[in-house]
Amino acid sequence: MPLFRITVQSSKHSNGIKIEKGMSVEVVSSSFSNPVHTNGGQAVIDAFMRIYGIDIKKAGALSTVYLKVERIR
Repeated sequence: MPLFRITVQSSKHSNGIKIEKGMSVEVVSSSFSNPVHTNGGQAVIDAFMRIYGIDIKKAGALSTVYLKVERIR
């Protein structure tokens, strides 16, 4: 199963949620496709909630405009 690193590319403050450039999470996916677009990005949403306690979807940043996705393995 592939491992992806998702990193915030630019800071944003929206809906009372602040995300900072450089925040990153790692997500294991059962699919080889981009986890931001797979299953509504739920794995990415869960990872940011688990690590940082923020809802990246509510912040309006669940997009490749704000997130850089790298496949690690």
